[in-house]
Amino acid sequence: MGRFVEGEDRRQGVLLPEYLDDYVSEENPVRVIDVFVDELDLGALGFEGVVPEATGRPGYHPGLLLKLYVYGYINQVASSRRLEREAQRNVEVMWLTGRLAPDFKTIADFRKDNGLAIRAACRRFVELCRKLELFTHAVAAIDGSKFKAVNARDKNYTRAKLKKRMDQVEASIARYMAAMETADRQEGELAQAKSGRLKDKIAQLREQMARFKALEPLIEAAPDQQLSLTDPDSRSMATSGKGTGVVGYNVQTAVDAKHHLIVAHEVTNIGHDRGQLADMSSQAKAAMGAEALEVLADRGYFEGDQVRACDAIGITPYVPKPMTSPAKAKGRFGKQDFVYVAQDDTYRCPAGEALTYRYTSDEAGKMMRSYWTTKCPDCPLKSRCTSGPERRIKRWEHEGVIDAMQERLDRKPDAMRIRRATVEHPFGTLKAWMGATHFKTRTLDKVRTEMSLHVLAYNLKRMIAILGPKPLMAAMRA
Repeated sequence: MGRFVEGEDRRQGVLLPEYLDDYVSEENPVRVIDVFVDELDLGALGFEGVVPEATGRPGYHPGLLLKLYVYGYINQVASSRRLEREAQRNVEVMWLTGRLAPDFKTIADFRKDNGLAIRAACRRFVELCRKLELFTHAVAAIDGSKFKAVNARDKNYTRAKLKKRMDQVEASIARYMAAMETADRQEGELAQAKSGRLKDKIAQLREQMARFKALEPLIEAAPDQQLSLTDPDSRSMATSGKGTGVVGYNVQTAVDAKHHLIVAHEVTNIGHDRGQLADMSSQAKAAMGAEALEVLADRGYFEGDQVRACDAIGITPYVPKPMTSPAKAKGRFGKQDFVYVAQDDTYRCPAGEALTYRYTSDEAGKMMRSYWTTKCPDCPLKSRCTSGPERRIKRWEHEGVIDAMQERLDRKPDAMRIRRATVEHPFGTLKAWMGATHFKTRTLDKVRTEMSLHVLAYNLKRMIAILGPKPLMAAMRA
C-alpha cells in the first residue's frame, strides 16, 4: 500500500487482551455520566426496581438504563431501538453498561415507567450546580418555544378546520360526479374504465366524509374544541411565521444568565406564554436557591397579575409592555402619551390639562379607575386625541407595579438583549439535537419525561464544557 499508515491484520491474535477501560480516556464525558448516576440515590428519587425481587428472572438495574438514556440524549440517540444497537457496537456504551445489551422494549419501558423519577434526576443535577455556587448572579431569562409533537397537521382538527376539509370533500365529490356524467355519455372501453375509476373515488370521498362527521361530536366534547388523532394531548399552535403553525407543545425554560444552564423547565399544551411568568420565575428562584431573583422575559409574558405575583415573592421582573393601543393605530395619542402624576392622582394630557379621577369600575375582575377632564371640547388637539366628547384614561388599581417595572426597563436598556442571548440559544441547541420531528413520545406526561432527559443532557454537556470532566466528577463525589 505504499507509504500509508497501516492497520493491524484482522486475524492477528493477541497474547494479552486489552482492557475495555483502555478504550475510554480519563477525560471522556461517558465517565461523567457513570459517576453522576452512581452518586444518585435512585430509590429516593422513585426509580422502580432498585431493590430486586426475590423470585423471577433478574432484571437490569435502573442505574444502568438511566446511564444508557443519558448517554443517548447527550449524543443525539434518543430512540430505544438505536440505543439497543449502540449497546452492541459502541465501545463507550459497552464500557458504560459493562457489555450488557438490553433489548429496545426494556429500554423503552424504563422511560415510560419512571417518568417522575427521571424528572427528579434532572432537578438533582440543578441542585448540584447550585451547591457549586454557579447561580450567584441571581439573574434568569424565561422564554417559551413550540416543539413539534408526533402528530401531523392533517391529523389535528378544530371546528373551522373540519368544516374546511368537509367543504373540500363536497367540492371534490361534485366535481367527480360531473366528470362521471360526461364519461357515461361516451362510448367505448376507455369511457367505461374511466367511469369505474370515478365511482371508486366518489366512494372513497364519501367514506372520508363519514369519518369527518364522526369527528364532529368529539371536537365539540373537547374542552378547547380541538382534536389531535395521533397524540391526543398535542395542540395546534401559532408560530412567528405568517400563516404558519405547528401541532405540538409549548416548552417553557428558565436559564441562568451567567452560565446559560437550564434551571427550570415545563411542558404545556397551551399555545401562549401569558400566565406562565410567576410560576416559571418561582421555579427558577427555588432551583437557584436565591433570596431575590431578577427575571427577564419578552412581551408575550406581560400580564399585570403575573407581574404583581412576582413582586410578592421576591422576584423582580423585566417584561416590556405590549403597545396595542387602538388610538395609536388610528394616528391619535395613545395612553403612553398621558403622564400619570402620582402625588395628585391625575393624568397630564399632551395639551397640559389634568385628567382627574371620576369613578372605579370592575372590568373582567380588575378594578379600573377612570380619569377625564371637561376641557376636551375646546382643546386644539382634540382631533388628534379622541373622536368622542372627551378622552378617558383607565388605570388598573395596581398599575404602580407596572410603572415601576417600566422604570426598571428604562434604567436597563440592554435587558432584552441579555434575555435573547441567554434563553434562545438553548432552544436552538435542543431543537438541533432533536431533529426535524422533535419529540418522539406521545401524550403530555411522556413528553415531559423526554424533555427532562434533553434538559439533563444539555446541562451535563454544558457543565463538562465549563468545569471539565475531572473537576466535575470530583464535585459529584464530594
